[in-house]
Amino acid sequence: MTPKVPTRVARRGLAAGLAAVVLALAGCGHDGATGAPEAATAPVSSLAEAPVPQLPAIVTSADGASVTVTDASRILPLWGNLAEIVVALGLGDALVGRDESATFAGADGLPVVTDGHDVSAEAVLSLQPTVVLAQTDTGPPEALDQVRAAGVPVVVLDAPTSLGDIGPRTRTVAAALGVPEAGERVVADLEDRIAAVAESVPEGRDRPRVAFLYVRGSAGVYLLGGPGSGADAMIEAAGGDDAGTEIGLSRPFTPLTSEALVEAAPDVVLVTRSGLDSVGGIDGLAALPGIAQTPAGTDRRIVALDDGVLYSFGTRTPLALAELSRGIHDTDEVPR
Repeated sequence: MTPKVPTRVARRGLAAGLAAVVLALAGCGHDGATGAPEAATAPVSSLAEAPVPQLPAIVTSADGASVTVTDASRILPLWGNLAEIVVALGLGDALVGRDESATFAGADGLPVVTDGHDVSAEAVLSLQPTVVLAQTDTGPPEALDQVRAAGVPVVVLDAPTSLGDIGPRTRTVAAALGVPEAGERVVADLEDRIAAVAESVPEGRDRPRVAFLYVRGSAGVYLLGGPGSGADAMIEAAGGDDAGTEIGLSRPFTPLTSEALVEAAPDVVLVTRSGLDSVGGIDGLAALPGIAQTPAGTDRRIVALDDGVLYSFGTRTPLALAELSRGIHDTDEVPR
């Protein structure tokens, strides 16, 4: 779920919180936000019948290691979208803990094994997991090494940046847990739901140009998203054009300037909910240099989605896409 922002801590912070909301900002304040928070609050759908893991299973981890899993009775995912996949596979009852980004409905009762944005090896081992699922940006590395040294299999997956990553990572998790057939069923369902959103994008309209702004006002970080940000893939799938890509940016994130915003000329500005909060809400965002000189600023067309669902590329991505499509097209004609 994760944009390639400058530091691992910043990347991990993008996954915190799951209270998605679409803000229709024509003359309203932050507290007057409208839009259904479905993508954030909906529980993760799972297979009707829990599969029986066929173990041992051997998979190649993203770090190149061959990992053998012999027991999937106590699963500990160290990223929210990995926890979503486990639940979707019908193995939610085997979850023994979570990281701070796994706050979807039903996960709140699980113990948290992160300290700030970092994994606590002691907290992980105290839960006696039989398998740990992680990402290439999970850390610190020493914590994962300590878990491995204790004899716990650690399966590492590449951090996702596009819709095309959802299927492969779901299959990898399913294979590691000994339920590959369940993985295929989950992937097929996700692909059907994503396709349904794409097919419902209103026809006969120009594709809105959408600028994704990664803002952290308290830290003085203001970035314009481009190719590879993660948000660009969501914008494209929702029927929009990524403004940063359209003006020729070559990096996932570029320091934001008023000149770049004016050149990008977005019809809609997309931000995360936590980013919006960090700049003081709607009025603070509208006051950023260059915003007022864009079509989005003139029409006050700003969409905010929660960090955890905007680019998590997990099982709730179809819901996030539907929310985003409704927001940038200003329509309800998108399947929920």
